[in-house]
Amino acid sequence: MKAITVPVPGGPEALVATQLPDPVPGHGEVVIAVAAAGVNHADLNQREGNYPSPAGTPDWPGLEVSGTIVAVGDGVTGWANGDRVCALLPGGGYATLAVANAEHVLPVPDDLDLVAAGGLPEALATVWSNLVMIAGLTAGETVLVHGGSSGIGTIAIQLARALGCRVATTAGSPAKLAACEALGADILIDYHAEDFVERVKQETDGRGVDVVLDAVGGAYVERNLLALAKRGRIVLIGDQSQETGQLPVGLLMRKWASIHGSMLRARPVAEKSEIMRSVRENAWPLVESRQIVPVIDGTFPLADARLAHERMESSAHIGKILLLPVP
Repeated sequence: MKAITVPVPGGPEALVATQLPDPVPGHGEVVIAVAAAGVNHADLNQREGNYPSPAGTPDWPGLEVSGTIVAVGDGVTGWANGDRVCALLPGGGYATLAVANAEHVLPVPDDLDLVAAGGLPEALATVWSNLVMIAGLTAGETVLVHGGSSGIGTIAIQLARALGCRVATTAGSPAKLAACEALGADILIDYHAEDFVERVKQETDGRGVDVVLDAVGGAYVERNLLALAKRGRIVLIGDQSQETGQLPVGLLMRKWASIHGSMLRARPVAEKSEIMRSVRENAWPLVESRQIVPVIDGTFPLADARLAHERMESSAHIGKILLLPVP
């Protein structure tokens, strides 16, 4: 099979097309002929040498794919060759074939484009596990989504709206904010021109938001707390600022607030299985009813993975970037 590996960590040029043996499914695994592989910030971190694959998993990037099952391992039930699926992976998605734990696979509806489905598993699992399973977001609450035009953000806006929540979001351009509004965001904040704490307070009559979903980190931690309502929850899913933030503990206590940090890839397999079961039972019906749709910024041939990474690093994208293992 063809794969994109990283022999030596570095910039986008470190991504190298490589020929590897075709994988064989182990117990409880399936092999997927990849239609599309999602590109995520974690892949950029791995390419730079800062986020290695978990032990015993493929050491090349790729945390999610869509495609067709072509081999089924021992102990697998409910899946068969030819099934249209998408899957969460610990790595190895940048390839023409990918191995997935059968419990981390989701069925792609017949009316959903198989390529576009490659932009769903990682984002939906991340958003669902953090907003709902950790933060307990419920109907009637207000959520602040930082980076609403990102792959994660576009799914978070749609999920929160489907749950009956009011959505505030930050983004860095009028075009990105327009995309967020089209997905259902109620409060649109240009972080280059506005202070999101002030806007949130204005839009909530001084109360603040109930939940914050933050992939920025750094100085945003304190500002998130300032924007939070009493008994609010902050979930940190990234540290893109790579800065050290300050936490005003007294304010945290006075608001009876909570801050929770999480990572999806590094979770034990059993925990990821629990997340994917909850996603399939509770969130996947929203995909099937088209209340949640993948937002695709663009696609690149697998051999042009370097260009896909450059696109993501530019921060110009809206939604997901996908790699296509075309001949």
